[in-house]
Amino acid sequence: MKKVAVLLAPGFEEAEAIITIDILRRLNIEVETLACAGSRAVVSYHAIPMVADSTLSERMDALYDAVVLPGGPQGSVNLAASKEVVLFVERHDAAGKLICPICSAAARVLGGNGLLKGRRYVCSGDLYETVADGVYVDASVVEDGNLISGKGLGLAFDFAFTVAARLLGDVTSARDHADHIYYSW
Repeated sequence: MKKVAVLLAPGFEEAEAIITIDILRRLNIEVETLACAGSRAVVSYHAIPMVADSTLSERMDALYDAVVLPGGPQGSVNLAASKEVVLFVERHDAAGKLICPICSAAARVLGGNGLLKGRRYVCSGDLYETVADGVYVDASVVEDGNLISGKGLGLAFDFAFTVAARLLGDVTSARDHADHIYYSW
C-alpha cells in the first residue's frame, strides 16, 4: 500500500488538504497528516482546528511514497520557514519520492528554498515571479519527474486525482472514482 505524508503548518489551506486526503484515502492510499508545529493540534487558514496524526518531528526518519504540501498564505510561509520541512522534502526528493505542492506551496516552500531544481511547476497568482530556480507553466496541474504541482484550491480535485493516479500507476481507477463522485477529470 502506498503511503503519503500531508504536511500541515499553522494557516494551511484546509480545503486543499482535506480534498487531497479524502481522494487519496478513497482510493486506498494510506495518508498520514503531520503537524509542522509543536503539537498535533494545528489551526487552518480559516481558523478550523485540526488534530494531525503525528508531528513532523516524530516522523522525520520515515520515508513516504509522496509528500503533499498544501498552500494557504500563512501555511506556505510557515512550511517554507521550517528547517525540518525543507530537510524532509529534500530527503524525499533525493529518494525519488513524489513531491506534491499545491497553490502557494510550490513557489514559497520549494522555490523559496531552492528545491524546484529547474523543474516545471505551477502555483497560485503571481508568486512565480519570485521564483528563480524553476520553470513556471500556467496549467491546472503540472508534472515534471517526481514533482506534481497544482495551481490552487479550485483545482484541488484535479491535483488529488493526478497524485492518486501516479501513486497507483493506474489512471483508470482514478478516473472511475472521479466519475463515481460526479467529478469530470
